[in-house]
Amino acid sequence: MDAERLQNLMSNIFTPVDIEGLARDYKVVQRARSLDVVSLVTALVLAGGTHEGGRQYDALRMYIESGAPKVVRGAFYSWFTVPLERLLTEMLRRAIEQGQAAPKLLPGILGSVADWRIVDATTVKLDGALAAHWPGAGDYAAVKIHKEWSVGTGNLVGYHLSPAREHDAPHLEVGADRRGTGLLVDLGYASLKLLSDCETHGVRYVIRLKDNWKPRVERIVRGAVGKDVVPTTDFQVLLEQDLLLQAGNAIDADVAVGRGSQTVRSRLVGVPTPKGYCFFLTNLSRHTHGPLQVGTIYRVRWEIEIDNKVDKMGTRLDEITAQKPVSVRILLLASMINATLARTIVQYEKLAIVEKKRKLKASEADRAPLHPIQVVRAMKVSFNLIFQLLQRESPSLFDWARLMGKLRMLGQHANWRSKPSVLDDLQGLTAAPGRARSAKA
Repeated sequence: MDAERLQNLMSNIFTPVDIEGLARDYKVVQRARSLDVVSLVTALVLAGGTHEGGRQYDALRMYIESGAPKVVRGAFYSWFTVPLERLLTEMLRRAIEQGQAAPKLLPGILGSVADWRIVDATTVKLDGALAAHWPGAGDYAAVKIHKEWSVGTGNLVGYHLSPAREHDAPHLEVGADRRGTGLLVDLGYASLKLLSDCETHGVRYVIRLKDNWKPRVERIVRGAVGKDVVPTTDFQVLLEQDLLLQAGNAIDADVAVGRGSQTVRSRLVGVPTPKGYCFFLTNLSRHTHGPLQVGTIYRVRWEIEIDNKVDKMGTRLDEITAQKPVSVRILLLASMINATLARTIVQYEKLAIVEKKRKLKASEADRAPLHPIQVVRAMKVSFNLIFQLLQRESPSLFDWARLMGKLRMLGQHANWRSKPSVLDDLQGLTAAPGRARSAKA
């Protein structure tokens, strides 16, 4: 990411005039008082990355350090109201819009759809006083954040909240607006209706086979067959009676799942792993994706788990001690804005590395991609510099370049050579492992 793009990204989210205008529209400030809303919002969003104190306390400390008028702790907490929540909701919408404006990076087997979307939920445990508002699975309070994540842009697409006690499946709907995309979900969202809707609306999917689903094999395309297999034989029976051998080779078959009007025809793929076979259902074509490639695409779903770590380890999403629902929602929104900004910076750095490789016709990346957790932390320690640049009427690109250099230095992915992710590998962001320190010495 170059200096000009970083300036545009930060300015589009934190423009003082826009924030003050939104504050007036949403009536964040309804009477004259010493509230610097720009400092408040910037402090709230960037107060992730370290663990010196509580989230609200750290936001207060950063607010005061920004030069805003001093305020006592109780008065500061009283600003956490519905109007402030509405302002942050709009800021997150803009941050998501900025993230989705980045070019998609979908090379090779990822490029068969307009974009792959991963849907997952992360649970945040809350103060027990909120149990009536957000009941958890036990006798505690917890909120579940349902996130939709784009593989192409490496960023958040959408979100909504629900009590942690609720099941995941009703929170994912597949309609015509998803046509031409792909879907990667875990078993919490799996249902026969989901598969049927994907077929109806032209959505590709890869999903693990549920234990309680009893697929009936209609045709075996690939796999070691012990003897003749009668069509519509139960898949589990084939495995138990060694009619379909698990001999370390990939399995590919046409199956039917469900009964009667709820029957869904799908493709079943079995992939050998060190822990045994993993079975997936998919409607990807055999002409474009073999069984091993289907398994690889599903492994990309792990990116949402990494993203949950970004939220919790980087933006401290699970360190919320607020006792009012509105305060909880404000802190959740601030965390998601922070993480979305970091992931946007990471995506543009990825694109720059890939473009440089293309121009040089290189087989390996020449520098480390950034890691969103480290970028979040780098933005936190750069808070004063970021705030000063946003306050200036016409900051020089040199100053923004200095900030980008700092984010790049502090935000590097430490294990990019030795432990690249599946997505890094597919996107070509890998290089040969470096020498051990003893060898360098």
